Amino acid sequence: EITIALAMKLGLSPFHFWVPEVTQGVSLSSGVILLTWQKIAPLSVLYQISPSINPNLLVAMAATSVLMGGWGGLNQTQLRKILAYSSIAHMGWMAAIMVYNPTLMILNLTIYIMMTLGTFMLFMYNLSTTTLSLSHTWNKSPLIASLILALMLSLGGLPPLSGFIPKWMIIQELTKNDMIVMPMFMAMTALLNLYFYMRLTYATALTMFPSANNMKMKWQFESMKKMIFLPPLIVASTMLLPLTPMLSIMS
Repeated sequence: EITIALAMKLGLSPFHFWVPEVTQGVSLSSGVILLTWQKIAPLSVLYQISPSINPNLLVAMAATSVLMGGWGGLNQTQLRKILAYSSIAHMGWMAAIMVYNPTLMILNLTIYIMMTLGTFMLFMYNLSTTTLSLSHTWNKSPLIASLILALMLSLGGLPPLSGFIPKWMIIQELTKNDMIVMPMFMAMTALLNLYFYMRLTYATALTMFPSANNMKMKWQFESMKKMIFLPPLIVASTMLLPLTPMLSIMS
């Protein structure tokens, strides 16, 4: 029963329906708290009780979450909903590994929080909430647009970026535990997530939207917003892959 309650709090499928709607209904700053900070408490409780959880229940919820997280985000234009579905998929990955290696779940959570925080901060910097407002970013601030592109692909789990680490480690750990079908299924559904992030990056950075003439000049004027945490967050969310050999030393 407590597993079901925690799954509902985390937004694991089939209890995930509230996550996209609530995220869409709140502001960007509240959305980032909902998708990062709010996950820590239920996951730490799940971590504590992981030895006594029924693995089949958790794996079933993980599989449906990864599928729903990929499927739900496909035809979305609202950025908050897309990140909410991405969150459901990430929670699925965490739930899948919870019984077998809880430490990997913490690694996944840490990287997920850094990536989501960085993405939301860039959206707040731009005041972007839809794919349309995101597509105007390239004209206003090309640098921010390129950073959003990198973070999106990292969230999708594309290899040279940090988001690939937890996926790689989890697939490796599951295969060590003689599970073949589950990691294969998860890797296939991760392509769905990658697809909608690729679509977003294409809309943002690879297509030029018609814009007013003065737009081209805007990026030359320094922005008033200073975001101190953004540079380290972006570096951590995109460039951690070379550090993976350290994980084997730690274990």
